[in-house]
Amino acid sequence: MKEKLMKRIVDQYINSYNKFDADGMTKNLHKDMVFKNIAGDKVTLELKGKIAFKSQIEQAFGLFKKREMKILEQKFGDDMVENRVDFKGVLAVDIPDGPKKYDLIKLQYNTTFKFKDGKIISIEDIN
Repeated sequence: MKEKLMKRIVDQYINSYNKFDADGMTKNLHKDMVFKNIAGDKVTLELKGKIAFKSQIEQAFGLFKKREMKILEQKFGDDMVENRVDFKGVLAVDIPDGPKKYDLIKLQYNTTFKFKDGKIISIEDIN
């Protein structure tokens, strides 16, 4: 897949993420896509299928009053884009034993998008 097309799809996904737009986020997902969140060496969340992923992201919308993901760096490979991202978000709820409502959360992490048949087949967030 061409870099220009992969970049356009990733940019569209991130713009939709920042707007809390579930339809936009899932527009270019393969129906059999897999999402993984990895912290250290542990998979902390794994979702299989576009429907499961959309359900999860809609639930997660309630966690933040606002949020923004920015790409700091991108590396392209065969049907793959690795991104270093900066995340900032203001919580909408208290997290049990954690940050409180209105706290600002800042993170930097890697997120990798893999493609199949012109669609995103895999997203891995690695903290």
